[in-house]
Amino acid sequence: MTSPEAIATFAVAAIASLFMAWAIGAGSSGSTPFAPAVGANAISIMRAGLVVGVLGFLGAVLQGANVTEAVGAELVGGVTLSASAAIIGLLTAAILVAIGVFAGYPIATAFTVTGAVVGVGLAMGGDPAWAKYIEILILWILTPFVGGGAAFATARLLRKESVPERLVTAGLGGLIGAIIANIGFAFLGPPDGQGSIAGTLGAGLGLPAVADIEVGRIVVTAAIAAIAAVVLWADLNRDRAVGQRHFLLVLGALVAFSAGGSQVGLAIGPLVPIMGDTGIPLWALLTGGGFGLLLGSWTGAPRMIKAIAQDYASMGPRRSIAALIPSFAIAQIAVAFGIPVSFNEIIVSAIVGSGLAAGNAGVSRTKMVYTVLAWIGSLVLSFGLSFGIYTAVAAIV
Repeated sequence: MTSPEAIATFAVAAIASLFMAWAIGAGSSGSTPFAPAVGANAISIMRAGLVVGVLGFLGAVLQGANVTEAVGAELVGGVTLSASAAIIGLLTAAILVAIGVFAGYPIATAFTVTGAVVGVGLAMGGDPAWAKYIEILILWILTPFVGGGAAFATARLLRKESVPERLVTAGLGGLIGAIIANIGFAFLGPPDGQGSIAGTLGAGLGLPAVADIEVGRIVVTAAIAAIAAVVLWADLNRDRAVGQRHFLLVLGALVAFSAGGSQVGLAIGPLVPIMGDTGIPLWALLTGGGFGLLLGSWTGAPRMIKAIAQDYASMGPRRSIAALIPSFAIAQIAVAFGIPVSFNEIIVSAIVGSGLAAGNAGVSRTKMVYTVLAWIGSLVLSFGLSFGIYTAVAAIV
């Protein structure tokens, strides 16, 4: 039977987690997904904030388990985070992210939360999880180059006069369809895992595997990709501007959904080690974290949407499409492998990459320098503050 003390302690930690979820919703997951679409005038700032909140909530519930468990249990070895450690880590990270929101600079939430959790974990006497750190750092370092490079190449391809733009855009729509077919959803998998649309429907076809390759999955993936490409092609042929706008809104929705699946783990992950004493299931934590993201998106995201959409680069439809496609792909890779990743880093680097495709048009170098410094500073500062605060509190108590 759960003790009143355990429930009370968990309640305090949950409030800190809700504050963290609000800060993330206002700053990272709430502002970045639709920023390119806003920059291209495909959707208004206020409407983007409302829509991204709902989609982020759904992503948190349906895809949030992997990153949540990684943040809660895989960043430090040898110890289990205590309630006081979770509270200190969450409050430290949330305050830093909130400062970034009100200052108009997108603090990298993954950097901040990771630094805070590692800081309190090591202060408790835990061991560094070097293998996980290497995995995380590889993704963090590659993201600006891969995401920005892919956005640059896509934007240049869409600008080429020798290549039919409608054909290229439709092909990109098919690529998005193929990714959607293979991303994991909680409702399609076993109780302790996730399943994909292609995997579920492909298994129902009854086609035999060839050299351990699931033929059914490939067939379903190709079919969904073809349908997506044909639908987008028809939409573009009716009206190119309207078709581009529709594609931008779909991409923004997909990135917003992915943001919820990734970012919710940063808010509720530290609660995982202590929820065993309460009997609260993981799905309830995901729902609560998703609600916090939704509140943050509705109340605080418009300010950051404006900052990212207008201050980093001048965005047209083609550059916005080029920025959102690699952002969606990288986000889903991070979700699949349970790696905490910053959506600010993903989106900002993709926006800059697509902006550079037009010969540096509209790219604010000063803003970028301050942003990168804020990312690095948030990691170092959150680690140092959480380590020092926990050490001081433990010594006093």
